[in-house]
Amino acid sequence: MADQPPERPEPAETTPDTNKDIPVPVPQLLVMPPTDAIPSMVWPGTDGETAWAIPVQIPSGTRGYALFVPMVPAVTQPAADPKPATATPAAAESKSAAAVANPAAAVAKPPASADPEPVPADPTPAPVAATPKPAPATAVPPLNPQALKPQGPQQGPPQYPARPFGTYEQPPTTWQTFRKKHWPGPKEAKGWAAPAGVLAAALGFLVFLPLDRVGIGWFLAWLTVTLGVVFGVGKSADLPRSERLFRAGWATAALALLLIPAFRNAWWLVTFSVIGAIGCTALAIVGGRRVRSILFSLFAAPWAALAGIPWIRRHLKAGRTPGIAGRILFSAGLTAVVLLVFGALLSSADVAFSKLLDDAVPDFAVGSIFQWIFLAVTGGLLAVSGIYTLTAPPRLSSMDTEGKGRFGLLEWAPAGAALVLLFAGFVAVQFTVLFGGRTHVLETAKLSYAEYARSGFWQLVAVTLLSLALIAGLARWAKRDQPVDRVLLRVLLGLLCGLSVVIVASALSRMWTYQRVYSFTGERIFVMASELLLGVIFVMIALAGLKWQGRWIPGTTVGLAVLMLLGLAVLNPEGYVASRNALRYQGSGKIDAWYLRALSADATPALADLPDPVRRCTLSWIAADLKDPDPWYAWNLGRQQARDALAKLPPGSIGNQKDCRAADQFDLPKTRR
Repeated sequence: MADQPPERPEPAETTPDTNKDIPVPVPQLLVMPPTDAIPSMVWPGTDGETAWAIPVQIPSGTRGYALFVPMVPAVTQPAADPKPATATPAAAESKSAAAVANPAAAVAKPPASADPEPVPADPTPAPVAATPKPAPATAVPPLNPQALKPQGPQQGPPQYPARPFGTYEQPPTTWQTFRKKHWPGPKEAKGWAAPAGVLAAALGFLVFLPLDRVGIGWFLAWLTVTLGVVFGVGKSADLPRSERLFRAGWATAALALLLIPAFRNAWWLVTFSVIGAIGCTALAIVGGRRVRSILFSLFAAPWAALAGIPWIRRHLKAGRTPGIAGRILFSAGLTAVVLLVFGALLSSADVAFSKLLDDAVPDFAVGSIFQWIFLAVTGGLLAVSGIYTLTAPPRLSSMDTEGKGRFGLLEWAPAGAALVLLFAGFVAVQFTVLFGGRTHVLETAKLSYAEYARSGFWQLVAVTLLSLALIAGLARWAKRDQPVDRVLLRVLLGLLCGLSVVIVASALSRMWTYQRVYSFTGERIFVMASELLLGVIFVMIALAGLKWQGRWIPGTTVGLAVLMLLGLAVLNPEGYVASRNALRYQGSGKIDAWYLRALSADATPALADLPDPVRRCTLSWIAADLKDPDPWYAWNLGRQQARDALAKLPPGSIGNQKDCRAADQFDLPKTRR
């Protein structure tokens, strides 16, 4: 075994020699535990000197060590006094250098003096100015942290070594790690298909999409984007046939939702349809079948629109004519200038030609220019997102993992059983109300049947949503390792689903009764449809719990939401509301003319059958909105039918606000006058 180095004595206080003007540097060594690959060396300094090291943050995966030692120029000692002087901390810190990362240990050699002392033969450490003699591989004990503290009296603030310089690689973030493993993105950038698809999508949004009117242009613009993405991607080799059909189904659902603005004019129905189309487009681009991957699609699709811009730009640089993009932009600008100059001259020369140009050329106002830029950029980014993602889609299999059981029977069973008992008591009361009818409500609740129906609808909606979240959490995180766990969990979840369906039915019954007594509105019909969808979800969860196979529920829920919006479009909610309120007016003589006046053109055929002065009031705003004709890309079936209905009315059938004050006979207090 190799000899161990002598024990270090306590560092003695070092007093610099005031008679000497030139200091001698003190060697400083990075001490680390010895290994077989890194031979140890004997400390070359004098007894009592303190070694120090700089802690360095090393990224994960880095091999080797970084050693930082102070460097000072070599000095010449006077011959009369060979005793070296100790370097002051300020002198040692004045100049520094960094040794590169090396898997072998590095030792700082002190600069040679003019009259070096001989190396001693005994194992005692050599003086400062002497060259250290390598010793056989021996174990060096780890550095004592107490040795890093200065010994003896200190004068002035403590001196620390200079910070290491150089560049440091930051550790990868979680998103970068995920992308590298699951979504590296497309590598090749060549051909003109991808830029052409982006250009077609930008022009489609610019030409077809109307922002001030709903119409067929929404469908045409989205169809152009879809075709541009299909042309830019071609056939993705990373997607199997089943996955391509799955994403094609979501793209078709998005186009179907964007047909609603071409047939219906109700703002809330159009708004939810556009939002649903955006969600379906994200699923068509990124994919997603379960909750995590569906939520990831909503985030990844906008991110891909920005991340794919450099990739699209490389297509232009990698083409046969790299400068073609700039040449095309120059040609387009030159063409615009030529048409503007000569068109202005010819327009001023002939009045008929000027009128023709005014009808053909859109308005070049500042607001219109910004609107065109916004539409073109939006359509182009949608196409970039689709082409970039579908060319090399992310692998979402690792994201849709099964839930791990975290809560045992003792944690979740009491809460689940208590909620079942609570729901059972509420359902029992609801059956009593259903069988007891109006008389039971008047005697017990001291409310009218309509007031009782309105009182708890929103609370029941909140209970439905919370119970759905609780059931989903239990299905994912409750342990079911033992047979008794599985049986009890099935029973509790089944009871919760069944009782929740009854609560949903109670909420729907309350809202339906309230609307029959008072009035129907489009928003109430939408809420009822949403509550009905929640009831269907509870039924699906109960069916999935029979075999613990619920992977199909999230995607099916999104599909049912699409079908719900399409069903509302077929129903024409505002036309149905207008017809129900007209029937109520015939029976009771009460009608909310102020609300009916604010309906869209979808309600016009039903409102046109009302008698005066109600008809004059309810058609006043609609007629003013339909006064100007629509451009071809903003054609809408609801507005077309409304114009036809108004054209059949006799003169004087459309009134104003005074007619509304005379016609409003609703029995609820008004706050909008």
